[in-house]
Amino acid sequence: MKICLVTTFPPSQGGLSEYGLHIAQQLREDPFLSLTVLADEISSSQPELDGYSVQRCWSFDDPASSIRLLRAIRKLKPDVVWFNLLFSTFGRKPLVAFAGLLTPLLARLTGCYTHVTLHHLMDTVNLKDAGVRYARTYRMAGAVATRILLLSNSVSVLMPGYRKILHEKYGRDNVHVRSHGILTTRPEPPDFSRRGNPQHRILAFGKWGTYKRLELMIDAFQEVTARLPNVKLVIAGGNHPQAAGYVESVKKKWAHDSRMEFTGYLDEDRLPDIFQSSSVAVMPYSSSAGCSGVAHLACAYGVPIVCADLPDFRQMADGEDIAIEFYQPGQAQDLANRLVEFLTNRAKQEAMAMQNFASALRMTMPTIVQKYLRHFELEQRAEALRYVTRFRRLPGWVPSKAPLLKLMTRNSLGWVHRSAVRRPVRNGHDRKPLLNDNVDGGKRLSGTGVPLNGDGDLGLVSGSGYVAGSHTSAGNGKHSDGDNGAQSKHAQPAPAWPAACDGEPGYPERQHPGAVDRDRLPPVG
Repeated sequence: MKICLVTTFPPSQGGLSEYGLHIAQQLREDPFLSLTVLADEISSSQPELDGYSVQRCWSFDDPASSIRLLRAIRKLKPDVVWFNLLFSTFGRKPLVAFAGLLTPLLARLTGCYTHVTLHHLMDTVNLKDAGVRYARTYRMAGAVATRILLLSNSVSVLMPGYRKILHEKYGRDNVHVRSHGILTTRPEPPDFSRRGNPQHRILAFGKWGTYKRLELMIDAFQEVTARLPNVKLVIAGGNHPQAAGYVESVKKKWAHDSRMEFTGYLDEDRLPDIFQSSSVAVMPYSSSAGCSGVAHLACAYGVPIVCADLPDFRQMADGEDIAIEFYQPGQAQDLANRLVEFLTNRAKQEAMAMQNFASALRMTMPTIVQKYLRHFELEQRAEALRYVTRFRRLPGWVPSKAPLLKLMTRNSLGWVHRSAVRRPVRNGHDRKPLLNDNVDGGKRLSGTGVPLNGDGDLGLVSGSGYVAGSHTSAGNGKHSDGDNGAQSKHAQPAPAWPAACDGEPGYPERQHPGAVDRDRLPPVG
């Protein structure tokens, strides 16, 4: 499968560049994928990251970005064009940004399958906090741009509420809900020995200056230090693109306070140390613009979160089971009270940290990207079947039906035989399997990967329908002595459940809802 990923990409520091990097990392590791990153241009002095095929073919605030992107796409002829987008990805100027958002539709018209991961909606953004002057005009333009993006083959959003808006207001059903992901492959368990030792560190992380401002956080911190002197505030991150010089002005104002530390922009390799040494991460936002990447970073390192009580964050916490302590938006005193209560309660710190770490284990980037790839393959296979159905309806006197069908599906059918979705490796893969996927001799099974004990009894297997010491079989128990040797005295196990059925109730196979009776199946050709 050949994929073009359209995104900002490091060393660029544009919006979503880190998210694009983590998507590219997972796609690069798949041997059945060919990835090309169509990224924004950077200065020639900045070196490219090793190991990635990157084409810098568009620029921020460049009116010709969409034309240049289409040229690159037509030259590469990918199977999928995946757009990683904000409404402001292509520019700050309204007309340039709008022209860039036409690119997914134009790419689809060239014959490519286009998918858009949309990180926020104009319908939910507080335009006043974002510094927009003509809010009504922006709302109208945003609605038109949203309808254009929905003309892509498929769209993913990161919150269930967004899908509801797109379905009810715009009447589209090609929208899917995906998890944001934790921007790492392996989350790190919380290191409690570094938290509160020798002092508690409060972390404020983000791109500051618009709806993310530091004044309220600093006011609350002054109140906290009056009651808990052994506390430090760490302000990480740089300026928002629309608020140049904001962090520098705040740093200059509070340069005399040694209890406050400004780290500036953080590279990926510095994130573990910053988060693991922090007792709590604070999100002092006046409004939200979608799913928070900072919250998911905190989960990746098991850091508790305190943030403003906003609808998007409530929805994120409920949908992904993230431990968040909420305070009233704009209320510095309420934020200070929440922080003091949290920092003096060790049990609560550990409970929230472990809950966030558990949530992170369910949202690793390999899991998220594999769901995208599975969706791409299913769509391509469905398209191939639609072609087949149309050709079967043609009358028999139409000449050259078979060669014409092969020509029309030459790209689609290749995916059926070369899947890019990784399959789980079964135990015993180095031994020769028999027809029923059991291994001959040694009292070992490769189907379920569960050995028999010395007496031939089956051990307890989670989710397989077996009970310890049971001799009943979920499959056909009629086997000759020559089939399995010494094992013929005992019941034969059913094949292992597929990975897609993990977490399903442990019914015996014949009694499972929708199960097929294997005795009535025709022999395998």
